[in-house]
Amino acid sequence: MTESCLGKIRSYYARFSDKEKKIANYILDNPDKIIHCTINEVAEDLNVADATVFRFCKRIGYKGYQALKIALASEIITPIQQIHEKISEHDSEKTISEKVFQSNIRTLENTLQIMDSDSIQKAVKLLHTAEKVEFYGTGGSALIAMDAFHKFIRTGVKAFAFLDSHFQLMSASQLTKNDVAVVISHSGTNKDTTNILNTAIESGAKTIGITSFPKSPISQNVDVALYTSSDETEYRSEALASRIAQLSLIDALYVNLMILNKERAKTAIEKIRGAISDTRI
Repeated sequence: MTESCLGKIRSYYARFSDKEKKIANYILDNPDKIIHCTINEVAEDLNVADATVFRFCKRIGYKGYQALKIALASEIITPIQQIHEKISEHDSEKTISEKVFQSNIRTLENTLQIMDSDSIQKAVKLLHTAEKVEFYGTGGSALIAMDAFHKFIRTGVKAFAFLDSHFQLMSASQLTKNDVAVVISHSGTNKDTTNILNTAIESGAKTIGITSFPKSPISQNVDVALYTSSDETEYRSEALASRIAQLSLIDALYVNLMILNKERAKTAIEKIRGAISDTRI
């Protein structure tokens, strides 16, 4: 699936710098105007350097300004209907439900578009060779970490997660160079989560971050950063919307690891089933 130019800008928007958001807003507000403007005219309107506009084009996957204009022109000639619609208090229950599903679909599609294959490969390799994997997150992200533990315990890899941030901090202090810490934070700036990451790094562990902001402290300090993309709506914050993408990223890592650890995973699952069946007798 090839994403539209405007779709790419919306997908990346949360990760843009202030200057990049300025350019993004200009393009989103004036798509018809852009295809008739030179890069100099756009730069002059925004009071930025031509090179800044050029780098923006490269950032979202185009070779340069001209390539962006061509992509944008094809969109305007053949408009692409956006799936995102605002929820109205007058909508029926079914319509509201449909819009929520469409919003989740868009979140997954946007996250898929920004997924980096090299980063996924590196993350899978770290998890595959780890002696122990621990998942960390606070607040809502703690629930995502527990879901990850629930999955990864089936892979044959030693996996752990704790809901309490103090337990997480203590556990991170006991990691070794053979372990991997997976840190989950939408903003990448949560103080408790950042402290846990720093403790894991000091312990010598390899680190993977799942967040939405490349310039955040967590993104800048982990060995491998994986990103999600989501839109904020009137009834759901961007952080809440991002959870469906976080869960899907973890699912992708889990399935990759299950394939690599076929025999260990089979043994782990059999033990889990045996333990559960024993409790039902």
